[in-house]
Amino acid sequence: MNEQAELRDWLIALRTPGLGPGGLRERLAAKDGCIGKVVQELRRRTSMLDVEAQAWLEQPDEARIAADLAWLSKPGHRLLRYTEADFPPQLETIPQPPVALFAAGDASLLLRPQVAIVGARSASVAGKNTARAFARYLALAGFVVTSGLADGIDGAAHEAALEADQPTIAVIGTGPDLVYPRKHRELSARVTAQGVLVSEFPPGTAARADHFPRRNRIIAGLSLGTLVIEAGLQSGSLITARLAGEQGREVFAVPGSIHNPLARGCHRLIRDGVRLVESASEVAETLVPAARALGAELALRLEWSPAEASTERARPASGVWRDDPQYQRLMDVLGYDPIALDELSARTGQGAAELSSMLLMLELEGCVEGLPGGRYQRLPGV
Repeated sequence: MNEQAELRDWLIALRTPGLGPGGLRERLAAKDGCIGKVVQELRRRTSMLDVEAQAWLEQPDEARIAADLAWLSKPGHRLLRYTEADFPPQLETIPQPPVALFAAGDASLLLRPQVAIVGARSASVAGKNTARAFARYLALAGFVVTSGLADGIDGAAHEAALEADQPTIAVIGTGPDLVYPRKHRELSARVTAQGVLVSEFPPGTAARADHFPRRNRIIAGLSLGTLVIEAGLQSGSLITARLAGEQGREVFAVPGSIHNPLARGCHRLIRDGVRLVESASEVAETLVPAARALGAELALRLEWSPAEASTERARPASGVWRDDPQYQRLMDVLGYDPIALDELSARTGQGAAELSSMLLMLELEGCVEGLPGGRYQRLPGV
């Protein structure tokens, strides 16, 4: 089956009313991942489906499918299917995992270690400033900031990452060709150009209330940890935090004033055992081990080797350490022999949390290798 025909079958299946990601995954597993066979079987056994699904399978809206294919044909647009090697492995372990994602931008960013930053749409100025400060630090520390493109905390986090000249990921509750809220049209374009915009919903899908909890499970699932900054007691951010906890991910909350209604959701999370944080370095330090584990899993999944990881192809052309005096000093101190974190701290005069963040960034660029026992070494040829 050629790529265009396969895409067409995927679009027909994804748009089949009532099928859902779970039903489609189940059928794909029974057909060795062949979407063409799944669509054929659905058409043979339409009596098992409801009337709306039967009508769609018997006569799909060809104009709609053509529009989907036209969207996918544009540069940087992709339908990322769970049967592909570079589908984010983080999503495979969550309840009700998506079967495919529409992506606009650099889809490879979905494989990077991510931190979700979420919070109130009606955030205070102080809350948005906190979101910007945390997002900037975490982005520069090597984590990709992931959020939902909503007003308030989400938008502030995306903007801060972009202003730091770092990528960001927006998971949205509409089709990938629509922007909600409309005021974020320019922000959406910047995310697409410098990061990636992701949706489980096909092009043309309008915003609906039930789409956002579905979006939230993907935000939580992609991320190693979720940080909540300002949230009322009925905030959707608490749903994201709950989902992250259920998925076994770290959850962090920033405390606020007892007089601020938007702090009550965070305080409830903290009372329930979520980690209280006052600085972004606490988040980074906590997530470094999980980031390393993700990197090791991806290396096995994509069959990378240490030699390949240290090539220029595998890291940005202008590595962060080449442009930053602090990173240059750290690389000079590292050398090519293994060295422990506490010794690096003594030689550089920098704290362990800050060094952990910098070392993570260098690992992601293929310049440094983390070794057992909390030791590090500079890779040959760097």
